[in-house]
Amino acid sequence: MQRRALITAGAVLTASAVAGAARASEKAAPAAAVLNLPGMGLPVITDGRVRNYVFIVLKLHLGAGHTVEAVRAKEAHLRDALIRAGHRTPFVLPDTWVALDTTALSASLIRSATTLIGRGAVTRVEVVSQSPRRRTGMQGV
Repeated sequence: MQRRALITAGAVLTASAVAGAARASEKAAPAAAVLNLPGMGLPVITDGRVRNYVFIVLKLHLGAGHTVEAVRAKEAHLRDALIRAGHRTPFVLPDTWVALDTTALSASLIRSATTLIGRGAVTRVEVVSQSPRRRTGMQGV
């Protein structure tokens, strides 16, 4: 008799725990959408010369109300705008040719996304990786 009561109590506790977890997940805010932009090469230009190329992988964090599909439709335009900006005003760091200025790059891409997609489309740009074509390149070297 005791065994049946324990089994029944265990089943009731398990069911209530599952129901509680389901209610908690319904109340939790949905995760922000993220779009990955695979590798693209940006130039490192100093003194009017291309010194190196750095290949980057980006993760775009999308704002509320913007879907991955809608932003993915504009992915080619975002890439083009970023590469044009990289040639116009390079994202160079003053002491190296093997890395890019991620702050300037992020700001440029957010401005372009605002123009191309709409205000608040991209809230944050995360540079996942930077791989230089040539591994050396200090200004003095």
